[in-house]
Parts: sequence; C-alpha cells; structure tokens
Amino acid sequence: MTVLAGALVSSAFPAEPFYIGTWKIASAAVAPWHDGRPYRSDLAEMKSLVDKLVVIEPAAILGPRPVACKGPKYRVKDYPADMLFQGAFGEMHGRDNSADPVKIAAQLGFRGSSWKTLETGCGNELDYHFLDPGTAAFGLNNYIYTMKKQ
Repeated sequence: MTVLAGALVSSAFPAEPFYIGTWKIASAAVAPWHDGRPYRSDLAEMKSLVDKLVVIEPAAILGPRPVACKGPKYRVKDYPADMLFQGAFGEMHGRDNSADPVKIAAQLGFRGSSWKTLETGCGNELDYHFLDPGTAAFGLNNYIYTMKKQ
C-alpha cells in the first residue's frame, strides 16, 4: 500500500521540464557561418561568458547580461539541421549548395536529424539547442557556446 501511495503522490507533481536547472557555459567556438577572424568585441564577449553559469528557471533565465531574460515564453520544438542557430545552416546552404546543414551540425556534435530546441521568446532572441539532455548550445555574435548541465 505504501508503494501505491508514493506513486500517487509523485504523479500529482509533474516533473520539471528537462531544460530547467543550472548550466555552465563550458566552451565557445567560432561559428561556421562567420568568415574570417572574430571581431574584437565578439572575442571579448566570448571570454566573458565561458565558465559562467546560466540558470534556467520557469519564469526567468539568470546569468550574464547577454543571456539573462525576465519573463521568457518557452516553447520546445524539434529543429532539423537547417533551422539550428536561427536558420544559419540553412542560409549557408542557400549561398553554397555544397554546405550541407546535417554535416555542419555533425561537426559541432549534433547527431541525428533533429534536436530539441528551447525557444525562449526573449528579447535577446537566444534559442537553446540540445545535443543531449545534459548538453545545450546557443549562438551569439559569431560564436557557438556549449553549455553543460550542472
């Protein structure tokens, strides 16, 4: 009887969405859509973001200014490769047919054909693309940042 009561209690409270929690910006790489060397301001921003924490809460995203957001409007969608990073890989293919969005995504660690994407609805227009439940990526000013769940 105790097991049944425990099951009833746990089902009364839905699990938090997979993206809720503390994430660490573990690394950054120059985005494949950027030709040439990074701008000085992008480089400075990148250095200020790596190793910082981002906390995704139900009603806010806490962290450094470029990623922080009050009152997000979350939506989770499945994105194909050409839609990752606000369609940047699709745009690359549009300019050059040899630029295969699936291959570009694979070079960044994306395996498969579609990925969970958290659309935040924030003014900073950042979306988080999940390579797996513990790894997410976002693009900002010619860099792709990788976050690890803590």
